[in-house]
Amino acid sequence: MTITEATDDETQEPEVKTTFVLRYYNVFHIDQCDGLTVEAPQTAADRPTSPAADKVITDYTARENLTLRHQKGDEAYYSPSRDCVVLPLMEQFTDLAEYYSTAFHELTHSTGHATRLNRLATTAHFGNTEYSKEELTAEIGAAALMNYTGTETAKAFRNSAAYIQNWLTALRNDRRMIVYASGAAAKAVDYILAGA
Repeated sequence: MTITEATDDETQEPEVKTTFVLRYYNVFHIDQCDGLTVEAPQTAADRPTSPAADKVITDYTARENLTLRHQKGDEAYYSPSRDCVVLPLMEQFTDLAEYYSTAFHELTHSTGHATRLNRLATTAHFGNTEYSKEELTAEIGAAALMNYTGTETAKAFRNSAAYIQNWLTALRNDRRMIVYASGAAAKAVDYILAGA
């Protein structure tokens, strides 16, 4: 496509004319080329894991008799009724920090169980204040655990900050909520790290 500027003869206003140009390109399939190899993209499972993060997860789940299950799919959640954290398979994550951030987020939710810190409100549902406070708590807790275990990356930090800002916006930037969530997250992190 080429763009040319001209002046309209009647109005003397600038006029833009667009002209399309047809071009041909030779395209080859990788199988038609010699000496080229295709490498599969790396996943989080291809990278060395973090011993510190793995220890926190293993120690906490064992101490609390908390079920941690990995399954194919894109769901990550904590089920209070089953006292179970469900995570996608590690190889589904492109970045190891994303895996640990997700795991720590869900583990922080698990500290709210009635047998632990008793923080989870039965009235919480998506979009209400109780749910938003719990999401803030879990994300702040996850960020603290990422920092503690040395698994935090700049990208993970930015994602976490954006997630927190999103929930604060949902709470209409109520400053009391960030104070509440930060305090609850500190208690959750202390609870998770109690055996460390």
